[in-house]
Amino acid sequence: MTHRFDPTSLREYDIRGIVGETLGPDDARAIGRGFATLLRRAGGTRVAVGRDGRLSSPALEAALIEGLTASGCSVVRTGMGPTPMLYYAEATLEVDGGIQITGSHNPGHYNGFKMVFQHSSFFGEKIQLLGKMAAEGDWDEGDGTETVTDADVEDLYVSRLIAGYAGGAYRVGWDTGNGAAGPVIEKLVKLLPGEHHTLFTDVDGHFPNHHPDPTEEKNLADLKKLVAEKQLDFGLAFDGDGDRLGAIDGQGRVIWGDQLLSILAEPVLRVEPGATIIADVKASQMLFDRVAELGGKPLMWKTGHSLVKTKMKETHAPLAGEMSGHIFFAQDYYGFDDAQYAAIRLIQAVHVIGKSLTELKDAMPKLVNTPEMRFQVDESRKFAVVDEVLDRLEAEGADVNRTDGARVNTADGWWLLRASNTQDVLVARAEAKDQAGLDRLLAQIDDQLGKSGVVRGESVGH
Repeated sequence: MTHRFDPTSLREYDIRGIVGETLGPDDARAIGRGFATLLRRAGGTRVAVGRDGRLSSPALEAALIEGLTASGCSVVRTGMGPTPMLYYAEATLEVDGGIQITGSHNPGHYNGFKMVFQHSSFFGEKIQLLGKMAAEGDWDEGDGTETVTDADVEDLYVSRLIAGYAGGAYRVGWDTGNGAAGPVIEKLVKLLPGEHHTLFTDVDGHFPNHHPDPTEEKNLADLKKLVAEKQLDFGLAFDGDGDRLGAIDGQGRVIWGDQLLSILAEPVLRVEPGATIIADVKASQMLFDRVAELGGKPLMWKTGHSLVKTKMKETHAPLAGEMSGHIFFAQDYYGFDDAQYAAIRLIQAVHVIGKSLTELKDAMPKLVNTPEMRFQVDESRKFAVVDEVLDRLEAEGADVNRTDGARVNTADGWWLLRASNTQDVLVARAEAKDQAGLDRLLAQIDDQLGKSGVVRGESVGH
């Protein structure tokens, strides 16, 4: 028995594809076989399996479990829920790994797999290895004694989220966008003090109300309306699998990922003065300056949840975050990205700092920046273009940070150009003190791209 994956489905941080085109039950079965084989060879025998609320998730789950048991692993099913609930199960149950079936924040016809192997991220070369093993049929065979059991972890997870809560009472709107976080949020708000209003908490893989990605402002329209109508203190939004958090203040202004991190860092650094706080290369200079001002060590790192988690372990950072709304707490928590837990910590942070979220937003430096600009480029050229830009900039003596692509500091502000690890796109972003400065930065990006034969065209979706 061998299996070939569609090469586009084996990504840097997870496995993802369009159901019926680049991903299906045969792929799920092969993932199960390869993952179980690797786990067995590393001395493990039990895997937790969870799924999101997409229409294709139950069929992929069944095939994945077939593959895991065929290659000798027993399975503990955690049922439908957000990805962090599966991470929680993997961290607390007697299992050696975990797999969540999820299409994350992608449209409804996508699906995929996020994996944890012996309490560490499973990504990069390890995902490619699953492809190689499948092509060679390099799979162990089980002996028929494998079991499949169910573990009801939802209530345990909700209790863990609220454990030790000391955040005061607020009036909050919650929008789960018909994604997998809905039932958990419904239980959570009943345990929180204050007044809570929820939107779209029924799980529906058709996503009838809006696309579940809080990093796109248009998806926050319903939440903004709710906050305005009920005059709430703030609103919180979740992506399709509950590992990315979005927020708006009482005036409906978006608090972006790096701004959330600047608020969350304050109570964390009160408890751990001088600690390292990690953010990805897309984050505002404002965040790195704020962390330093609070006495922390700001660390700029590569984009990608698996890469951030690995760096956190290495540096013992209590907190990390990405522009995309992935927030990772290791202080009093497990170090994985969990939007439900980040929401609780945000409410606590507002309480501890003693100002409203609207006041905190008002106090942030007024900077002008672009959203993430993404444009298609041939897969074979995407890394080469970034290298060419770096070579030219360094020859010119520019102030460049090479952590993940090129991040260039100038008197006006900074700009970034990096290759996406998951798509054939280049990603650019720029931030300046005023519009004239931003225009100059964009002209520099266009000039560098032009020299490498690329035009900054229309933005492409995720």
